[in-house]
Amino acid sequence: MGDLYSLSSNLLFIAFVLYLTATLFFAATIRDKDAQTTRTFSSRIAISLSILGFLSQLGYFITRWIASHHAPVSNMFEFVTFFGMMLVFAFIILYLIYRLNILGLFTMPIALLVIAYASMFPKEISPLVPSLKSNWLHIHVTTVALGEAILAVSFASGLIYLIRQIDQTRKSKQTAWLEVIIYSLFSVLGYIVITSTFTAMNYQASFEIPSETQGEVDTVEYRVPPISGPSSGTLVSDTMQPLFETPSWFKGANAGVKFNTLIWALLTGVAIYLLARLILRKRIAAAIQPLLKKANPDLLDEISYRAVAIGFPIFTLGGLIFAMIWAQQAWDRFWGWDPKEVWALITFFFYAAFLHLRLSRGWHGEKSAWLAVGGFAIIMFNLVAVNLILAGLHSYA
Repeated sequence: MGDLYSLSSNLLFIAFVLYLTATLFFAATIRDKDAQTTRTFSSRIAISLSILGFLSQLGYFITRWIASHHAPVSNMFEFVTFFGMMLVFAFIILYLIYRLNILGLFTMPIALLVIAYASMFPKEISPLVPSLKSNWLHIHVTTVALGEAILAVSFASGLIYLIRQIDQTRKSKQTAWLEVIIYSLFSVLGYIVITSTFTAMNYQASFEIPSETQGEVDTVEYRVPPISGPSSGTLVSDTMQPLFETPSWFKGANAGVKFNTLIWALLTGVAIYLLARLILRKRIAAAIQPLLKKANPDLLDEISYRAVAIGFPIFTLGGLIFAMIWAQQAWDRFWGWDPKEVWALITFFFYAAFLHLRLSRGWHGEKSAWLAVGGFAIIMFNLVAVNLILAGLHSYA
């Protein structure tokens, strides 16, 4: 099993490198004359590397499945990694249909961020908890990931549309929201950077907190400096004192650790964003806009809509129908208003409204693009906040 585990890890690393290289070649297509929807040397290399990277990651998925004897989608590392793989798969399919090179320049970095984000979680193979020992693990989780991945491509296309079409010569609500979106992506990058840095330094801070068993204490380990300490916690290691305690309303296992990491991610995101603004001397979207002149806005709008039209029914199948069947088997009820279930329902209603407004009210162009971006924000909240912060039956994730 050890050899397969090492092989799967190496294949995932190779996929990451191939995706990164593909991104650079997609970036090179910007300089090709009239190359946004045509096949050039750079675009051929870029899509070939993307496909090779996907095949390498598929190899990771298969070898890890063999090593663990179950589908590797049972924890945060495995699920987020699979989500990144499905994102690349969805992009490849849509690229082969539309041949829009600029879509690769935006989608592949998102996939890289997703996979890098996954690497922050424990990678070890562990036995399944009882509620996960079901064939519905394979069916429910994989269809949810595929549906959300296709919807993520809609986000990328919508974001390109907004950056290209919104007037960047003056400040407005639209330009402000675009910068918020870009800052959010920088915050994910900040989380990866700060966590990787302190992990490489073997940083550790220990706190003692009251145990649920009366008269005993538990130990909580921080892997980044404690800006926010655990509620009612006492520092027992020789490191910096926290500035304040985690609010008591912040629930879930290791709530203090998660809240502290969130603060670091947001602060590091601010630092990266301000550095980028300092280098570019203008808003990030305004700096990117000239690079998108060749992109056809009508084609971007169509891709964004098509991705939702395909991804929404797949998500509905996996996130609601299959989920309710599994919930009945695991917990003897179809629906229980668990936080994860509630946000899956919110996601369903949002994209149902997207399609309704698109088809019956004629919401095309900018309105449709904002909806695509907003929908992905809901997906990421469900993936990050609901999984890691809100306590519920899905806390094992």
